[in-house]
Formats: sequence, structure tokens, C-alpha cells
Amino acid sequence: MICHIDANNGIPIYEQIERQVKFAVANGSLLAGERVPSVRELATQTAVNVNTVARAYRRLQNDGILRTIRGTGMAVANDAEERCRQEREQLIRKRLRSVLQEALNSQMSLDEIRRLVDAECSTLSTAQTQPP
Repeated sequence: MICHIDANNGIPIYEQIERQVKFAVANGSLLAGERVPSVRELATQTAVNVNTVARAYRRLQNDGILRTIRGTGMAVANDAEERCRQEREQLIRKRLRSVLQEALNSQMSLDEIRRLVDAECSTLSTAQTQPP
């Protein structure tokens, strides 16, 4: 599991780690029972302070996404996948709603918004099928 941290995007680093773990669980990249890197390992991989990673893991534990395995570290909880899928959808829905509200507030019509969304989805779809 590799996290991509962007210190300049306005989202706290611990929250970026949380989101990426939850998204990885939601999309099946991290499976129930699978171990996650130790706090120190992830801090080293991402060049992030150990306390920041520990905070993210603690919050993930409190949310029931990670569980402690005595003597071996932390792993994805057995029932985390559905919870992560729901949370991912809520987060994306909230961000979409904000963007759509901004478009409506700027007097864009629903047809203009739909065309814009369709064009962007098409662009993203094309970009994902292109080899790097």
C-alpha cells in the first residue's frame, strides 16, 4: 500500500492517509485481514512524521477500519469493506454537490453542466485507457 501525500492540497496529511486507506479497502486493493504497513514503515515510505501516521491509524481504528493484531501490527477489519464503500460514496457525493452548487450559482444551466460532466468523464475514461 503506497500513499501519495500532497502537503499543499489543503487536506491535513493524517486525513489524506485515512482517505487513501479507506479508498483502498473500498476498491479491494486492501482486503479484510490484510496487514497494513507499520506506522514507521508508512512514515518512511511517505516522508511523513511518525505521529501523523499514528494519528491516522488511531482514527482508522476508532472507525473500525483497522484492528490490532497482537504482536504483529494492524490489519483491515473483517467488516470494513462495506463501511469504506459507503464512506467513499458520501465523500464523493458531498464534493460533487459542492461543485454542482457552484455551477448552478454561476447561472450554468443543467444541460451545460451535464455536457461538462460528460466531457470530463470521457476525458478521464480516455486517459485511464492510455498506456503511461
